[in-house]
Amino acid sequence: MGDPLEPIGNQNSILDSVKKDVGISPDDTAFDPDVIRCTNSALSILNQLGVGPEEGFSIEDNTTTWDEFLGNSKRLNLVKTYVSMKTKQFFDPPQTGPLATALDNSLKELEWRITIAAD
Repeated sequence: MGDPLEPIGNQNSILDSVKKDVGISPDDTAFDPDVIRCTNSALSILNQLGVGPEEGFSIEDNTTTWDEFLGNSKRLNLVKTYVSMKTKQFFDPPQTGPLATALDNSLKELEWRITIAAD
């Protein structure tokens, strides 16, 4: 067993960080196809909001990094939170109405803030 303080997975990997945020160990690859599909949907929404490469962006595995998607823009750090939350909404949505509403509201606010930051 490794050092409990050592980070698991590649912290700059989009897939690894999203998996961690939705409660899946980066080492567990059983759900990768589903998480990748949901993550790519979130990245497509961001593209429509004006974030990321003009031609679009997608991941296929854990080798694609946040730096590749965001470049060195520090104004768009909240994109990481958005992608994780949107993936969670697609992959494992809240089971109660109030939690689903809270997640929806948070995502709407992030979309608004991302749109402002991208301009």
